[in-house]
Amino acid sequence: LFVMLTLQRYCQRKDMKLKERIKAFSDLGKTLNAWLELWGSEQESPLNEVVRQAHYHNGWFDEKQVILALHEIAFWLNEEKLENWVRLYAFPENISPKVVGVIMAGNIPLVGFHDYLSVLVSGHKILAKLSSKDKILIQFLNSELLSIEPRFQDSVDFSTERFTHVDAVVATGSDNSSRYFEYYFSKKPNIIRSNRTSVAVLTGKETKEELHSLGNDIFRYYGLGCRSITKVYLPEGFSIDWFYSGIIEHGQVINNHKYQNNYDYHKSLFLLNRDKLWDNNFILLKRDSALSSPVGTLFFEEYNDINVLEKELATKADKIQCRVGIGGVPLGKAQKPELTDYSDNIDILQFLLDL
Repeated sequence: LFVMLTLQRYCQRKDMKLKERIKAFSDLGKTLNAWLELWGSEQESPLNEVVRQAHYHNGWFDEKQVILALHEIAFWLNEEKLENWVRLYAFPENISPKVVGVIMAGNIPLVGFHDYLSVLVSGHKILAKLSSKDKILIQFLNSELLSIEPRFQDSVDFSTERFTHVDAVVATGSDNSSRYFEYYFSKKPNIIRSNRTSVAVLTGKETKEELHSLGNDIFRYYGLGCRSITKVYLPEGFSIDWFYSGIIEHGQVINNHKYQNNYDYHKSLFLLNRDKLWDNNFILLKRDSALSSPVGTLFFEEYNDINVLEKELATKADKIQCRVGIGGVPLGKAQKPELTDYSDNIDILQFLLDL
């Protein structure tokens, strides 16, 4: 009986076709959307408890930020979107499943979900090492997926140990950890991601509404994501007061004590160094050539020739995840990636299909 059941589970997994995998994820999206519609009402859903747990576990993951992340996941998990995504690739009729070790970051809620989705849609197995900062949300969505499609059971595992028996690796980390990953996993097919950030290039003619949209790119997830704008390029003569007037409605970020601590700390540090600052009591503006600014601070530079700026940005392309404004996506869209907006511009789905 045991052998028969084992064989049956094996055959069920092998018989799971791409269309069925897409259907399972789209059903997860429908469930998630139904729960999100109840959010804020008197009727509770499983989201209420998991959001509370996520915030208790990580103070950066407050209610608003987690719900925003879940909305983005639900946006992806639409059957039409998923089908349009996979249609871009040549999926083999039969795939020999490989075990893909995925080391996930935890800087923003569910930042590793796209890797999780890609591995399972490709037909491979995932062995995920979750960040200590974001364990609850991924495991919650995984349990819901398994309740929808139990045949994924043999395709998902979580580990806290070093990867020893994996066929390929996808790892996201800091510049320091990425060097370790590159060395340790050099003999296996891999995608190794390191630190990146995002920038905005303004024309100087932006309306208040457009600057408010830019504020979403700056303040969503408190500026902790690789798609968060940490550097703005302004045309010479651009009014800082006008910029501040456009983002004023984002001032509630200061109510998060972790954000406020960062804002206060860097303000004190910059003042001790006698740096010139602009301040509106919830974000500091500082003229700086660096791309990545600390939480609570936004670096900026001025330009007078867009062609010269383009050449400069081309030399920094390997450190820029997303660009908004001139030469990039519209203001307000940095934190709303599509399924094909791959981290570090590396097509993970093609990588998985080539294994």
